Amino acid sequence: MTSQVSSPKTVLITGASRGIGLLTAKSLLAEGYHVFAGMRAPDTRNRKAASELQELANTNRGKLTILDLDVASDESVERAVATALAYGPLDALVNNAGVMPVGITEAFTMTQIKDLFEVNVYGVARTARAVLPAMRQNGSGIIINLSSAAGRLSLPFFGIYCSSKWAMESYVETLNIELEGSGVEAVIVQPSAHRTDLVATSPAPNDTDRATAYGTMSEGGDRMLGMFQSAFDQNAEINDAQNVADAIKHLIEQDGPRPVRTVVGEDMGVDGINQAVAPFQNGLIDQLKTVYAPA
Repeated sequence: MTSQVSSPKTVLITGASRGIGLLTAKSLLAEGYHVFAGMRAPDTRNRKAASELQELANTNRGKLTILDLDVASDESVERAVATALAYGPLDALVNNAGVMPVGITEAFTMTQIKDLFEVNVYGVARTARAVLPAMRQNGSGIIINLSSAAGRLSLPFFGIYCSSKWAMESYVETLNIELEGSGVEAVIVQPSAHRTDLVATSPAPNDTDRATAYGTMSEGGDRMLGMFQSAFDQNAEINDAQNVADAIKHLIEQDGPRPVRTVVGEDMGVDGINQAVAPFQNGLIDQLKTVYAPA
């Protein structure tokens, strides 16, 4: 039997038109949440996803507000968050929007690298900055940020993607430290490979001359993507993206403090890295507190 939340929570999701964002929106609507589903071009390119969510909201207790939201635009983010806050306090922000380029690292142009960071890193900072003043004033809230196993690993052909996730994780963890005592938390979800369209829509490097200079190595990115797709085709439960949506929902409903990092899916050694690093990170912060937050 599905349990309904006693008091409907309000959640803003970026990148809600597909993949984990869409699944999370559906899961929360089914539980009676007020979901602010952020996506680009909801009246045109993403009309199907917007209609799908609206139909679900019409048949459930949940409430849906579609937001035209581009995390790469200051104006778009500020407008979307203002719309959401007009309904009242925001309980959670789910930073899901992201891009995963795959290929020879040198062959990605500076424009491609900047565009990637605009979404995967600066987009997270934009939305966090937009919601944090109201959350801090309200004394509660959680910002859940979708990273990846790549946020702890360095993988060939995923160089610029990994670096963007490493940067995002450092930003979020620092936010969480600075938010201590405010009632607001910033946490990270680290999924492994899950069945979404992220693999099928991975941008390739634009500098083909530099890519071909690597010879057969330049084919490695496509081979890696093929490996992931083959795993998805087996329909293993561990690759089900719904598991990530369920983990996000659990974090929203969990009483704090939440774990800074939550691994979902095939471990790939990431949980071990998290556990190994945590004592050193936490120990250093405890020492630094004697300087920046003396008792």
